[in-house]
Amino acid sequence: MDDEAAEIELLEQNLNKTRQISQRMTAILSSFDGRLVKLEKAILPLYASTQLLTRRAGNIDSVLGKIEEVASNRDGIATEEALILRGPQPGQLETYKEALERLNASIAFKSSEEDTSQAARIVETGATKVTQLYTKLVAEGSAGVPPGGPDFALTPFDVSLRIQLNPIVSFLRTLPLPATHPNHPAALAIQSTLRDAQRGYGEMRGSWSRKCLEPHAKRLLERSETVDGVLAGREVGAWVQNMLSVAEEEYSLLSDLAPISSSSLVATTFSSLITPLISLFKSTLSSLNTSIKRSLQRHTFLALSTYTSLSELETRWEDSMCRRAGRRENELKDALSSLRSVCLRSFPELIANIKAGAMGKGGELSTNVVDFVTSTVEFLERVPEVKAAVGSALLKLGDGNWKMGEGITVPKTARLGEGDEDLILENFIFDVVNTTITSLVTLSRSQRRPTFGSIFLLNNVSYLRTHLLTNGPDALLSSQGRELLNSNFRTAKAKYMDANLSPLLAALGEDKDKSKSSVKEKFTRFFDLLDELLERHAIAEVLPDESEGDERERVCQEVVPLVVSLFQGFVQKNPGKDFSRNPQKYIKLSGAEVEAKLKSIYS
Repeated sequence: MDDEAAEIELLEQNLNKTRQISQRMTAILSSFDGRLVKLEKAILPLYASTQLLTRRAGNIDSVLGKIEEVASNRDGIATEEALILRGPQPGQLETYKEALERLNASIAFKSSEEDTSQAARIVETGATKVTQLYTKLVAEGSAGVPPGGPDFALTPFDVSLRIQLNPIVSFLRTLPLPATHPNHPAALAIQSTLRDAQRGYGEMRGSWSRKCLEPHAKRLLERSETVDGVLAGREVGAWVQNMLSVAEEEYSLLSDLAPISSSSLVATTFSSLITPLISLFKSTLSSLNTSIKRSLQRHTFLALSTYTSLSELETRWEDSMCRRAGRRENELKDALSSLRSVCLRSFPELIANIKAGAMGKGGELSTNVVDFVTSTVEFLERVPEVKAAVGSALLKLGDGNWKMGEGITVPKTARLGEGDEDLILENFIFDVVNTTITSLVTLSRSQRRPTFGSIFLLNNVSYLRTHLLTNGPDALLSSQGRELLNSNFRTAKAKYMDANLSPLLAALGEDKDKSKSSVKEKFTRFFDLLDELLERHAIAEVLPDESEGDERERVCQEVVPLVVSLFQGFVQKNPGKDFSRNPQKYIKLSGAEVEAKLKSIYS
């Protein structure tokens, strides 16, 4: 306990000493604070005087710096002007660009009005110099002789020129314009210079593009008069595809090389660029259309094939030649409309030409296949190649209107629309076939000798049937059309046999007169008619266009047994010794020889 009391007493003593020390420190600090207040009051007037002097010294230094800056700026403008007036030198475009940027900076920081005006004039001059270099390089890439040859090849912009142009275009796009630098005194003049350069770009590239495509347009028109119509129509489509490819390539190039890259001005420039192409397109299609109209039946498939080829390009044309150029006119639609009108005319004219084929004067007629039948077959055989165009045009013309209103009445419920192309095509082909057969029947009846008329009808109907059912567009014929061909072929064959064989068969027919003179007369009549038959068929061949001879063989198999069996039966009933001492005088040929003679007709 004593130790603890001693420790407590010692702690109290230390606490008292600490308290005394704290009191003395507080007294000292209070005295120091009072002295500081007195010092502040004493030096405050001196501080205020010093601050005023410092501000005045700063103003003097600023004035001196400005004077020095103006003097150096005048020397700098003179130096920049000399550099810029020389124009951008090879390999020094960056130096030229930096000089113009320094001048633009001096204008931005508002030097004197005189200096700003002078700097703006120099900046405008520099912009003009760079723009002239730009135009020069574009002109070099848009000149020369386009590649020749029958096949079109897209001519790319020269790569070396493109490399030179890229930094120039990048620099031109940084020049001050009213939209980006409304207060720059040269902005309006620079914008006008760049617009002129961009307009010139469009004109040069447009002229070059037309120059590349024009020789192929001329060749196209020349070939349209000599080559197959469907092929020529496809070549027209290929040429327009090439034109669209050129336009698309030029739009991409313009987007990269336009000095002013705003979408509205690019569209305006592109519209100017493609104007020569559109002019070439219109003149070429107009010439082609005139040629088609001049000889429509000859060029029907050229019109149909061209219409098909161009129809496939409608969307692409709208995108490339209208939307990108901000144009509402659509020359491809106009061309298609004109072509469709021509195509619509071709169908009634085909029917009219077939009818006109039956308007010939009566008299002797060749038994060969007539021109309007071969041309009709050629037309129908080629329809599948342009089926879409034919179906579309027929729908536009209207079901049955190709007959030019020949008393036809189409019920409202039967009117055809989109999706009925196959049906209206079947109807049209049926009417073509029916009109052709009607004209053939009319012509066959106009013959002075029915025997030749029957051969003419059989040959022509057979040609029509063979080519349309065997070699032609069988899939486009309706069941009614196929039956029309088959039934008329059967009818033609029956008429042929009736006109040519009935007299021969009738010569050996039964009658009441069984006298020897009657038998002699029958044999004489039979062989006279047989000679006439052979002579007739030597002049008028039956089914000459049956390349494989299948149908001709069937006719032979029908004719020969019928005649030979009747002849042999008559010979058996009338042996030679019964009606004549010299039967060889009347029975000139044996049954086998008659058979051989008849078979020779169809060999």
